[in-house]
Parts: sequence; C-alpha cells; structure tokens
Amino acid sequence: MSLSRRMLLKGASALTLATGTFGLPALAQTAPTAAPAAQVPPILFVHGNGDHAALWITTLWRMESNGVARDRMLAINFTDPLARSDDSVAQPNRSSTEDQRRELGEAIQELKRRTGVARIALVGSSRGGNSIRSYIRNGGGADVSHAVLCGVPSHGIFDWEVMPGSEFNARSPFLRGLNEGDSEVTPGTAFLTLRSDGIDKYAQGDGRFVGKPGTPTGVTPDSPALKGATNLVLGAIDHRETAFHPRAFREIYKFIAGREPDRIAIVPEADVKLSGLVTGTPGGVQTNRPVASASVDVHRVSPDTGERIGGPVHSSQTGADGRWGPAQVDPTWYLEIVLTSPGSTTTHLYRSPFPRSSDIVHLRAARPLGQADAGAGAVVILSRPRGYFGLPRDVVLLDGKEPADVKTGVPTDSITTLRLPAGEAGRAVIAQFNEERIVARAWPASENRIAVAELTY
Repeated sequence: MSLSRRMLLKGASALTLATGTFGLPALAQTAPTAAPAAQVPPILFVHGNGDHAALWITTLWRMESNGVARDRMLAINFTDPLARSDDSVAQPNRSSTEDQRRELGEAIQELKRRTGVARIALVGSSRGGNSIRSYIRNGGGADVSHAVLCGVPSHGIFDWEVMPGSEFNARSPFLRGLNEGDSEVTPGTAFLTLRSDGIDKYAQGDGRFVGKPGTPTGVTPDSPALKGATNLVLGAIDHRETAFHPRAFREIYKFIAGREPDRIAIVPEADVKLSGLVTGTPGGVQTNRPVASASVDVHRVSPDTGERIGGPVHSSQTGADGRWGPAQVDPTWYLEIVLTSPGSTTTHLYRSPFPRSSDIVHLRAARPLGQADAGAGAVVILSRPRGYFGLPRDVVLLDGKEPADVKTGVPTDSITTLRLPAGEAGRAVIAQFNEERIVARAWPASENRIAVAELTY
C-alpha cells in the first residue's frame, strides 16, 4: 500500500510523575535540552484506529501559538486506519501493522525531505503509537529523535488465548516482538508515554469495555507505560484526551522542546482559511480514501439560533483527490458545513469558531439513517472526536437534558443521539459540553438528512 502526498496533510501555520509499570523510576531517560522554537525538531502526528489527521487540529494550533512553524509539522492520514481482526489475514479496507509501518515511513521521509532535517519527533495516539514503536524497532530509530505515545495499548487491550492474531492482544506476535527484552524502548530515541489515572477505556481490568463483561482482560491502567521510557500519569482524563487534552499538549511540547510552553491557549489568527478531505466509509468501514463529486457548502450561522446568516461563504465540489476548500472565514464565526456525498446521508455539521487556519478539516458523511431512527422527524448527533463524554465528570447537555445514552463511570461514549418527533424538524437544538456550546438546526430525516454538532474541544 503506498501513501500518496495528498494523504500527507500539513498542519495549519504538574501532572503526576508516576513510577513506571515495572517499578522503574518514571524519569528513565535524560530530559531533552531546551531549544529555541526555530530549533524544535519537525513533528509528525500519528492518529489512532479508525481516525484521521483532523483530530490533531487543536494540538497543531497550540504548537503554532508557541512559535512552531506550520510547515515543520505534518499529520498523517492512514489510507485504511482500522486494524484487521487478525493482523495476518487481509480484510477489505483495513490495514495490517506492516501497512501502517510502511505508510508511516513514507510520511517520515516526506517531512524530512520538506524540512531538510535528519531526525524528527513523532507523536502518536492509541494505535498510532503501535506504528511508531514498530517503525523505530525495525530500523527507523535513526530518523526519530523523540517518540511520544499517548494512551497507546503497548501491552494490549486484552491478554487472552482467543484472537491470538489481533494487534491488540498482548499475546500477539506483533506486541510480543515489540515488548521482548529488558527494555521496551529503542536506544537513541527519547520515549515518553502519557496515560490516564484509571479511566482509559482500553486499559481496564474488566472485559466489558471490549465486549466481554466479567472477563478479566489481564491489563491494568498502567499498561501503556514502557520499561525504559519516561512514563507520566496525566490524571482523570480519558483515552483520547491522553493525546488531545491541554494537559497532554503541555507534556508533549515540554518533552520535545525541552521547556514549558509559553501558552496553552490557542492564539487566534486575523484571517482563517479552511480546507481538507472528504473521505468515505465503504461497507460501513471508516477509511481515509478520498470521495469524488462530493459537494461542500459552508455557511455562517447565528451562535444563538443556528440559523444561516446570508448565503454560503464557500461552495466547492471534490475531484478525484477528495479535497475541498479553501474557505475563508472569520475566527469568530460559528459555521454550518453541509456535506453532500454520493450515496450518503446529507450531513449538516455545526461547528464552533475556528480560531486558526487548517488544511485538515476532514469530512465524513454521517451514518445512514437506520431502524432506530424510524418515525423520527429529525436526528441530531452531538459528537466529541477528541475525547469522550464523562458523567458525572463533564457537563453534557443536548436539548436541555443530560443524554440517557451516555454511560456513567469510565468515559466510553463520544457521540450521543437525539431523535425529535415528527413536526419538530427545523427548530434549534442546543448542544453543551462543559464550556463549549453549539446550536444546531434539526433537519428533516424524511429528506435523508442528519445534523451533527461537532465539538472542537
């Protein structure tokens, strides 16, 4: 599988110091020397299972706000981001660990070529960290100065005799190969692991989070830690937040730059340009394969009602490369992005203001309307791509109520769905997550439309 340059998308331009899993001091490596912003190594961001580069938008914006040049960062889009059920058996639109390692290697060489730097830093979320470890372990260490692994299931999500070929089984040949020996890191590359203090859904002792309630998984909350790495516990943050939370950003930046960031907040730009890819889900499988002939319309909307203000500020249709944009917007505007893809549900994405430019505003059509939606006048989804909803940890309100489909305890849900009765299509629906508030409009389900209030934070 080759990775074309169109799939290498540029970026837009204390915490508990824990003891490692095996009782070693957390600070097992020498801290990197502080460097001016211009000398911070180029950084490649690597997404997780089923995800895409867009999840790194806020991290990229924070890096830029601390002086890291936009053209010295890259966020990879794996062609087929979902793992195979058995790593050795081909599955349509899914990738093996070797596929991931190969595509990551191509992205590393592209960033090195673009910047003229011999060694770069890698930052990976979840499955992306498996790819990073595999690349470095298999001869790529000379290319990588720093490796930051965020919520990575380095010792598996489960340790079972069944499913021996799963990439996420601690007994798999893949993970055994990465973890064998006295050290689990490769000399010459500085490793940092970031993990949750007990609420990462993929580092739990009970199998209910992987479909087998009551069955011990054999893993623990400290399973993401590695012998020989600097291992940090970030506190009560969830699986995705180990990569995308402001607390994670602080540690990522400090480890790579060798100093504290000047700021955590994102500094707005005066003029914002947005663009990205439209990608598809053939057979219901999440991919980053481009979708041609998709229409994208961007509207400015009222932050109070979700109603459109004037005509579209941008309209475009994707070509074979799946790219849309660029749309020029104001950093204070709330937006509605309408995606019309061939054979897919028309999706109305409502977004908070974009404070800075980005060319990884990737779009996927919402799921098809199904049996559960039968009879609904409108369907509105609240989505949090960069984290999960934690109850009672977070304030989560959709249409003035705490959603019944969001489970309490360990955060496991990143979407919640509101179905409105016939006759209520067209009205405003308020979505609230902590301090972020989005007002969406409920579009008629009879027209094969779904509204999605997509959170940025």
